[in-house]
Amino acid sequence: MLMETPDEMLASAAARGDRDAFAALVARHYDRVYGLAYRLCGDRADAQDMAQDICAALPAKLRNWRGEARFTTWLYRVVMNAAHDQRRRQATRSKAASGWGDWEIARQDEIGVQAAALDWLTLTLRRLPVELRDTVALVLGEEMTQAEAASVLGLSEGTVAWRMSEVKKRLRAIAAEEAR
Repeated sequence: MLMETPDEMLASAAARGDRDAFAALVARHYDRVYGLAYRLCGDRADAQDMAQDICAALPAKLRNWRGEARFTTWLYRVVMNAAHDQRRRQATRSKAASGWGDWEIARQDEIGVQAAALDWLTLTLRRLPVELRDTVALVLGEEMTQAEAASVLGLSEGTVAWRMSEVKKRLRAIAAEEAR
């Protein structure tokens, strides 16, 4: 019966401490959370960690859910925020480690070799600015309409349309560059 209950009702019940409702929400949306996390960070292990961390923190976060948007829109925003937090932490660690000499250079080279093993699209998306990657992850990866993505990102639909146009332009340029 819980699997037929709308997300918003389950979220409200889970926010009040209903464990069965929470379990149903996690079962229903875990793959979606993991999928978006993977598209945003490009690493399976990091995405798994992120998805698990999000699910562990979800009971507390649900207490702040006001139901002003669809539950999935709110959940996507939670994942986006987690990805942004992870990027900030990684940037801080990278800056702290940048002065460690030859060992750090060798470690960074190894990271580059590992990243080269990812598929072309993941690598190409990493070359784009964060706001374009976030938009692509929602529109193409999650198959959202531009209006839905705009809602998740807190932007106008026109801005999302412009970003998708910019992504296409940049992907064509990158493909042409690689073809030379």
